Amino acid sequence: MTDASYEKGQALMKEMFGEVAEKIARETTDFTQPLSDYATSTCFGDVWQRPGLDNKTRSMLTLAMLTALGQQNQIKVHVAGAISNGVSKEEIREILVHSIIYCGLPRAVDAFGAANEVLDGMDKK
Repeated sequence: MTDASYEKGQALMKEMFGEVAEKIARETTDFTQPLSDYATSTCFGDVWQRPGLDNKTRSMLTLAMLTALGQQNQIKVHVAGAISNGVSKEEIREILVHSIIYCGLPRAVDAFGAANEVLDGMDKK
């Protein structure tokens, strides 16, 4: 892990996730620190910074992959990040509709539930 990657990762996480990124940083413990450092540096500091795809596209792909994996908690985090990266609610809906065919109905139902929880909360703010 390089300091530059870590700093770029922190900046992107704050941009994408706002308060959630700050909450994650506050709740990181000595035990979870290696995971947090890896995600910040490698995921957001290196991979998300690569040329070739913009962050909107990366967010859309991430939502599709998390749906396929059945990762509702991560979907909630990445829906907020996708909105920050310019993905519209309609685009999120279409990603999840598309996932019905390729990921299966149960996974899509769970993903819709997770996404709707976040989007509904955003609408109420």
